[in-house]
Amino acid sequence: MGRPGLAIAAAAAVLVYAAGVGAAERRAAVQGVEDRALRDALQTAIGDEKSAPSNRLDARRRARQASDSAIALLRSEGYYDYTVTPDIGEGDHPLPVVKIDVGPRTHLAEPQVHWVGDAPSQAVQDAVVKAIALKVGAPARAADVLAAEGRVIAAAQARGYANVKPADRKVTVEHLDKTMQVVFDLDAGNLVKLDSVKFEGKSRTKHAWLAKLIPWKVGDTYTPAKVAELERRLLDTQVYESVTVALAPAADKDGLTPVIVNVADRSKHSFEFGAGYSTTEGADVDIRLLTYNPFGFADTLTYEARYASLANTNDLGSLVGVKLAMPDFSAPGRTLTVEPAFFQSVTNAYVETGERLTGDITQRYGKTSFITGGASVSESQVDDKETGKINILTLRLLLAVALDRSDNPLDPHSGYKIDARIEPTQIEGDEQLPYVKMQGQIMYYLPLDLLGNTVLAFRGHLGSIIGGRIPAVPAPDRFYAGGGGSVRGYVYQAVGPHYPDNNPVGGVSLVEGSIELRHEFTRLLGGVLFLDTGSVGEQIQPDFRHTDTSIGVGFRYNLGFAPLRADVGFPLQDANNKGISQQPFQIYISIGQSF
Repeated sequence: MGRPGLAIAAAAAVLVYAAGVGAAERRAAVQGVEDRALRDALQTAIGDEKSAPSNRLDARRRARQASDSAIALLRSEGYYDYTVTPDIGEGDHPLPVVKIDVGPRTHLAEPQVHWVGDAPSQAVQDAVVKAIALKVGAPARAADVLAAEGRVIAAAQARGYANVKPADRKVTVEHLDKTMQVVFDLDAGNLVKLDSVKFEGKSRTKHAWLAKLIPWKVGDTYTPAKVAELERRLLDTQVYESVTVALAPAADKDGLTPVIVNVADRSKHSFEFGAGYSTTEGADVDIRLLTYNPFGFADTLTYEARYASLANTNDLGSLVGVKLAMPDFSAPGRTLTVEPAFFQSVTNAYVETGERLTGDITQRYGKTSFITGGASVSESQVDDKETGKINILTLRLLLAVALDRSDNPLDPHSGYKIDARIEPTQIEGDEQLPYVKMQGQIMYYLPLDLLGNTVLAFRGHLGSIIGGRIPAVPAPDRFYAGGGGSVRGYVYQAVGPHYPDNNPVGGVSLVEGSIELRHEFTRLLGGVLFLDTGSVGEQIQPDFRHTDTSIGVGFRYNLGFAPLRADVGFPLQDANNKGISQQPFQIYISIGQSF
């Protein structure tokens, strides 16, 4: 049960508690306490009762409870020279009354640190004192003192004293000069030196491989960051159900402290299924069977089959492949990926059938920054709808950079993302041509309110094929725009130049941009307004003059891990004037924001 309603009558602060004390009366009365925040905090701490006191004894009980709440609140906010007196009114059913004089506020004196037992080095002592970060003369709030104690403990731990603990916290209030003196008594314990790792639990992973992930050498000084880094490296492999990394309870005979690692393997196999649909690109189905840790190196083997049907046609696209991912390959944070695949890509512009072998090495920096280098070789037959069939051998190198500084990869509310890639390519066979395909994309998310319920999102995408020309660049390597991941509202690949029979030509340059206004109406439901624009050019310089633009609305349903997206796009240029079959709107359904 809550406590009775609160009203404050004067600067000496008489607070009257009773059911039926109206909000307007309370607002008028609380002016006796000038600090509005304190006034509101007192009101919240004491609360309201739903009924009047049943008798005088009940009224006194309520007054005492209200007094205790007021005293606790005043002390936590640095008011130690208060006067709080519980009382009751007249009659058989009196009002509970509490008289409060908050008094002057107490402020902080210079805080101190005393060491119990052996003190650490002077450098550690200086770092601990600096971590207190309490300003002399600031209000003596209890929460600030407790936070300072947490900071001094963390500062000592970060410098090797893993077992540091507070021996005592002495707080002395001087009522004459209205100051509080805080003294932190700390027991530093011994400086901890790290030993090797002891693995516990059953796992398919080879212990010798796990040992390569340890980010310290035997004898290094302990820091929480080193232990946390080992835990993060193990979790990043994604082959474990759980991971715990902790210091052993005691040092060994050499004075070094082992680290205990316990990992639990996830199920050896998992099955993934994905599907999507748009009115321009049709339906697609993606099936994956994943095998975790088959070779004992925290590796993942993925068997994938993909099938897609282009809308309103009998054309199909498909892929069958196997991908081996080996995390922490030759160095922590470095992943080797090898993927052979058989594929067929069918679009309005071309049909490509063949096989390829891809190998990439990705190095992670921090949590969300990646640099990828790789190479691929593919042999395929390309049926360009205009120029006919050619057989080509494609040799390609890759250098890519990905930087994600958003707050949520699938549903960003703030931050930015940057992607850039360079692909030197050599074509052999029926066509011979060297060229370099370059493209870069930036996305920025600006929250428009404090809760991030309304977000303005921007996307810009530029691309150019240096040394390329039409039709020598094979159709699959050209740039295209239009569709769910590009300029929504237009038919897939409809943006840009077309052959006389209306098949897309593609281009050697690309420019795209998008603006979205996203708003969450409730925890589950949201909406989007968007504008997309883009152009594809037959020159290597991006063409900013001849762009196609669309507008649209979207619906979002929060699935917990990502939003379900449904967008409706409306083209602003009449593509039918170009002879292209174009509906008045297009619909796109998928998981995750559009960018």
